Amino acid sequence: MIKIYLKPGKEQSLQRFHPWVFSGAIKRIDGNVSEGDVVEVLSSDGKFLALGHYQPSSISVRIFSFTPVTVNANLWRGKLERAIALRQKLGLFSNSQTNMFRLVHGEGDGLPGLIVDIYGDTAVIQSHSVGMYFIRKEIATLLVDLMGGKIKAVFDKSSGTIPFKAGVSEGDGYIIGSKSSILLFEYGYQFEVSWEEGQKTGLFIDQRENRKLIEIYSKGAKVLNTFCYTGGFSVFAAKGGASNVISVDSSQRAVDLTSRNMELNKIPSEKYTDICADVFEFLRDDKNMYDLIILDPPAFAKHNSALKNALQAYKRLNIAAMSKLNKGGTLFTFSCSQVVNREQFRNAVFSAGVIANREVSILHQLTQPADHPINIYHPEGEYLKGLVLNVD
Repeated sequence: MIKIYLKPGKEQSLQRFHPWVFSGAIKRIDGNVSEGDVVEVLSSDGKFLALGHYQPSSISVRIFSFTPVTVNANLWRGKLERAIALRQKLGLFSNSQTNMFRLVHGEGDGLPGLIVDIYGDTAVIQSHSVGMYFIRKEIATLLVDLMGGKIKAVFDKSSGTIPFKAGVSEGDGYIIGSKSSILLFEYGYQFEVSWEEGQKTGLFIDQRENRKLIEIYSKGAKVLNTFCYTGGFSVFAAKGGASNVISVDSSQRAVDLTSRNMELNKIPSEKYTDICADVFEFLRDDKNMYDLIILDPPAFAKHNSALKNALQAYKRLNIAAMSKLNKGGTLFTFSCSQVVNREQFRNAVFSAGVIANREVSILHQLTQPADHPINIYHPEGEYLKGLVLNVD
């Protein structure tokens, strides 16, 4: 096995169980290492620290074991069994009203670089490391076996998430089975989801509980849902009794899918309007005022180099939204940028409130749901931050 020796003192983060080794911590590599290889990480004096997958990037090793183990199917089986047991504890397998959830959440489940989402009887895999990509078929077989007949198909959607692709030329496709026609529900509301063509694995499952909260705040409200994507927030707002729901996205395909999901849930056409437009331009030009606005933009920063510009973008977006809210209006505002921490996001929204000259109070501080667990030793896993604000 390839051995990676760390510089003196750089073993401390691994001793605190942080699951990443950064390139700057590496002293030397013994052997010819390739992307995706399993490597043994050692301290500068040769003491065992961990096992992980190698990749030639700033995050050079993603750790999957802090103890010496045999890396085989039994290792992956055990980790998947623990992930499944957690979702069983959460009641996700027995919930007749919701059949979409996350089964494996990377570092949060001890499987860094691997995402598995469940859509009815289909599991959708995304590999964020070449190491996990190499074992995706093994993972798929284990999933079908461990799920006891609940999963009939496994779709690999890794082409857009593998960091360097390492010469990988295969496109997305079914590893096991074929496309399902099973109806997909979230809290009893039906959604059309395209894991084959949509963003991420098809639906932003991480907003499930926050969509339910939107339903509570929407009664009688004029609602604006920006960056609407599949219209999940729009459906819950309409079902919560909103007087009207305006959904905006720059993608016509997203707007069409929003319309489709409103129709699936039998929402009268006069209760909603779906618009294809740039959100910043729409907020600048729109003359309407709203009682509730939802800001759920894509990640404005995926790397630290973009952090400053991202914080400015969040500030500008929230200023624009606050200026469109009626007195006593509600703002649901989110960041899914991993490099933007909770305090930085809150400060950006704070600055927006000052510049917009509005009185603002926090009603809820939101995060990802329990099927997106956060490894306590890996705070970077808390990527979703949200605030529900009362704006006077």
